[in-house]
Amino acid sequence: MKMMSWMQSGSSWLVAAALALALAAGASPAAAQASPAVALPDFADLVERVGPAVVNIRTLERGRAAPRGQVPEIDPLMEEFLRRFGIPLPGRPDPRRPPAPGADEPRQRGVGSGFIVSADGFIMTNAHVVEGADEVIVTLPDRREFRARIVGADRRTDVAVVKVEAAGLPSVRIGDVNRLRVGEWVLAIGSPFGLENTVTAGIVSAKQRETGEFLPFIQTDVAINPGNSGGPLLNLRGEVVGINSQIFSRTGGFMGISFAIPIDEAVRVSEQLRQHGRVIRGRIGVQIAPVTREVAEAIGLGEPRGALVQSVEAGGPADRAGVEAGDIIVRVDGRAVERSPDLPRIISATAPGTQARIQVFRRGATRDLTVTVAEFEPEQRAQATPAPRPGTGAASVIGATVSDLSEQRRRELRVRGGVVVDAVEGAAARAGLREGDIVLSVNNVDITDARHFNTLVARGERNRPLSLLVRRGDWVNFVIVRPAG
Repeated sequence: MKMMSWMQSGSSWLVAAALALALAAGASPAAAQASPAVALPDFADLVERVGPAVVNIRTLERGRAAPRGQVPEIDPLMEEFLRRFGIPLPGRPDPRRPPAPGADEPRQRGVGSGFIVSADGFIMTNAHVVEGADEVIVTLPDRREFRARIVGADRRTDVAVVKVEAAGLPSVRIGDVNRLRVGEWVLAIGSPFGLENTVTAGIVSAKQRETGEFLPFIQTDVAINPGNSGGPLLNLRGEVVGINSQIFSRTGGFMGISFAIPIDEAVRVSEQLRQHGRVIRGRIGVQIAPVTREVAEAIGLGEPRGALVQSVEAGGPADRAGVEAGDIIVRVDGRAVERSPDLPRIISATAPGTQARIQVFRRGATRDLTVTVAEFEPEQRAQATPAPRPGTGAASVIGATVSDLSEQRRRELRVRGGVVVDAVEGAAARAGLREGDIVLSVNNVDITDARHFNTLVARGERNRPLSLLVRRGDWVNFVIVRPAG
């Protein structure tokens, strides 16, 4: 009876606490009493089920130790933390082991995490975990150790696959990223700072987070630290929805912002790594930039969408298809290009040799082109074209003095028209136009010569901005000039 009485009073206390929280949030007393209590998730069963398939990955290298007296700097708080737990400091001798006898002795290079995706020993992790390793050692939670071979690694997506020779291993289940919701609870298991089988939890902070990488990321507030890289991000069903890959930190420690590779993208990469040892990607040979709202409104595109073509590789697939610098690619095979990063992701997923239909917005209208996708090759750095010497010309109403391009210069630049900017002042200078720039069009109208340029500029409405398509070096972009009114 005493136990029941205590439980009843405890239950009443919980109800009262929930009522108080609801009232504090602005709910009415009746609504607060009707709201069901929401319990925090219990991760224990999930960890017991998935934990055996999460592994620790150690990488070793031979004969590449840092020269004496040159050791990496470590944050003082981190150094104290590692000392307390007896973890050897990077670049310093491990007091628990005798000195290495020679330069060929394997030295630990790094520690990461991974997870088993098949019972026959295929393991997914990050490419940066195994990059440059001479040996890869995989340790299971039951303390079994295996030497692993690297099946393949893709630096662009930071996905790698390693293989251990074993059978009957526990493996994870792959989840559906499309069902993942912002605010949903997620869990990470890994080896932060070398501490194996560490579990942390949090929520999904954002999806499709752009960080400048080849893939969009899942952003979470799960505690991810060095050593967690390559470990799984799990939903409450115990399914892998991402690979923990990056942290935002000024000290190397957790600061509440972590990024994971969506598992659907990682699986596509891993399948190619297992089949080919590398990832085969499509390319069309363009350099692109985002389309700003200001540019979209000025050129008549409306909403900012698509990818602005800044340069076209001479003789490349896009060039042969008729794509021009200044085009905005808005669709590929019927798929909308909402943002500029969408284009390389769509094209890279297209098999080389495929004929793709692309829709471009050019000079105020759309047109369809057919491009034969080629296989991706390492990008070559564009070399800036020397600015031509100033010529002669009259200053326009926006403060830009321009002159005609010679026929030889047009052939060099592979353009049909345009003018060279000899001097800038006033509105043109404020907009960022520079001496030596090549202006190709004004308000979606191609320029033939300096007289044509001045006519188009003078014809523009005084209080409305002018959109100039400008080539600078090997790149083109839109410059929005606002005449003084």
